Amino acid sequence: MINSLSIIFPIFNESQRLHLAIQDIKKFNEKKRIKKLEYIFVDDGSKDDSLQILAAFIKKNKKRNINYKVLKIKNNTGKGNALKNGVKFCKNDWILTLDSDISVSISQINNWEKKKFLDKKNTIFFGSRNLHYSKVKYKLYRKILGILFSSFVNISFSINLKDTQCGFKLYRRKEAKLIFKNLKDKGFAHDIELILLAKKYNISITELSVNWTHRDNSKLNIFLDTFKMFYNLIKIKINYN
Repeated sequence: MINSLSIIFPIFNESQRLHLAIQDIKKFNEKKRIKKLEYIFVDDGSKDDSLQILAAFIKKNKKRNINYKVLKIKNNTGKGNALKNGVKFCKNDWILTLDSDISVSISQINNWEKKKFLDKKNTIFFGSRNLHYSKVKYKLYRKILGILFSSFVNISFSINLKDTQCGFKLYRRKEAKLIFKNLKDKGFAHDIELILLAKKYNISITELSVNWTHRDNSKLNIFLDTFKMFYNLIKIKINYN
């Protein structure tokens, strides 16, 4: 059972989508299923008014047993590094990482818990868009790129997972602290290194179905960032051989 949870949002120029995260946080808090909550927003060098939006939200929504923390990284370093910084400051027993566009709602973990999916020890839980019971609303080009990327990763790294890149991932604190402490990739390819680190430390990974919805205004540049990811994957492959 999850009694205390830290939730990490990586933020980079998200002023147009932060309202989605704020709405979802409010709904999740109202359910009061978890006794102790901590929200950590890691601002990765935003140049818009993301910080001001967060400050206004936090000021109006302070509640007992719910803490909010904003971490500021001066220059944009990448999603992997933002999450690594967030994990350092987590205090609760469980840690959830997810995207600020709420493509998967925080409440997804309530569904996982109800079905007793989280009873496994020494395990990381990956949200997967490619399982039979997942409900997904895709843009076609993203689905095609996702299939190509997953095929490349599974062949190159002998990873037998259906979806490595979904941002919705749940950890117990011990496993998260160990893995992110040793994470080196700062960008979008960090998910692959997480898997390799889990394997190195004999930590299992269980994929669980999610309800996932595509959001517009993504900061992912499909062509430039995809090229960077493949380049970083080659470096990861070299480092872990």
